[in-house]
Amino acid sequence: MADQPLEPGALLERRAVRLDESAGDRSAAIRRCGEVLVEIGAVTDEYVAAMLQREQSVSTYVGEGVAIPHGTLASKEAVRRDALAVLRFPDGVDWDGMPVTVCVAIAARGDGHVELLAALAQILLDPDQARALREAGEIDDVLRLLAPVREESST
Repeated sequence: MADQPLEPGALLERRAVRLDESAGDRSAAIRRCGEVLVEIGAVTDEYVAAMLQREQSVSTYVGEGVAIPHGTLASKEAVRRDALAVLRFPDGVDWDGMPVTVCVAIAARGDGHVELLAALAQILLDPDQARALREAGEIDDVLRLLAPVREESST
């Protein structure tokens, strides 16, 4: 079942986009990202701990107010299906001295996260697109901005 190709758009579902989150610190933000991935059935609870463990070894902050939390290589078994979750923290979260307002959480089996990270990087390296993602007020705005990632991974 996990090896079946995803339908277009299934990688980022509307219900995985949360635009009004709050977190007291980086760990709470990562935990919230993991909880959303659990809620949509993409990962088991064990993946949340792996996301926190990943952050302890390497920061997932990528610049432009964005972090991309994901699990460790050892956590692949906790991934039921490839998925993204996008959480916006309007008040910001201190990410080891850097302000983060958007987290794009990744759950991927195998090497799927490498392609997802590359596709996300193309969007996030463009300051205008990164700003649009940080300022997105509607779920449809987020889905439109991340359409290249959704299409890249569903092919």
